[in-house]
Amino acid sequence: MSSGKNSQLGIILMVLTTMVFAIQDGLSLHLSSTYNVYMVVMVRYWFFAGFVMTISAKHTGSILNAATTKQPFLQGFRGVLLAAEICVMVTAFTFLGLVESLAVFSAYTLIVAGLSGPILGETVGWRRWAAIIIGLFGVLVILKPGFGVFSTYALIPLIAASMFALYSILTRYAARQDSTATSFFWTGIMGCIVMTVVGSFYFENMILSDWMLMGCLCCTGVTGHWLLIRCYEVAEVSSVQPFTYLQMVFGAAIGVLVFEEVITLNIAIGAMIVTAAGLFTLWRAHISTSEDG
Repeated sequence: MSSGKNSQLGIILMVLTTMVFAIQDGLSLHLSSTYNVYMVVMVRYWFFAGFVMTISAKHTGSILNAATTKQPFLQGFRGVLLAAEICVMVTAFTFLGLVESLAVFSAYTLIVAGLSGPILGETVGWRRWAAIIIGLFGVLVILKPGFGVFSTYALIPLIAASMFALYSILTRYAARQDSTATSFFWTGIMGCIVMTVVGSFYFENMILSDWMLMGCLCCTGVTGHWLLIRCYEVAEVSSVQPFTYLQMVFGAAIGVLVFEEVITLNIAIGAMIVTAAGLFTLWRAHISTSEDG
């Protein structure tokens, strides 16, 4: 680890990041239970796009430099994919609540590990494949198919996890030719454009108190991403990545305390299996990278 890296500070920032994003999830659930999902995500993206342009221009010198890319179709698709994934995930919140949605969504780390081989050409050994299979078994424990209470709505967060995993893989692929600032710029701008086009058809009047909550939602989005950027600036990714699972913990706490959700035994057991498998794949990936280095 380089002398410029501070793992302790990075971990603190990552914990704060997951806490802020969990609050964002709670606000998204509340607002989307009353108003259309597309409108909520649209307004959220308006603020996010402004933040993205500011940060990207600061890192590259100008907005034009941030927008310059050798792979516009890939970058554009990434931005649209993330916007669509957010819509799907917020929809999952409205049907399933935070607890079950976040428990299933946590499997995205395993899907990333599985896709990194065929898309990025990375080597995924048998240990990681075993962890992926075990982790997906954990998802089945959460979903309880074949027990008479399985709902097709439970597949929504799994679809969101798959979309986010693909977005993550494509982000790493795009990084081979473009800077992080450029990818960040395209993520925000393309998402803003597509959500404005879609969300404008679903615009609804909101009461003042909900507009205030919408403002809080936008602030959590900007704050969360700023904390995440700072986190990766001060610490190695491998040292802070395991702590991303705390978002599920904080989200579940909000679900139980604020929305009176219940953590059933199958969700608790399944979430532990998925988390353990995900942490193992992250550890094996770190070991493989260290050996290659």
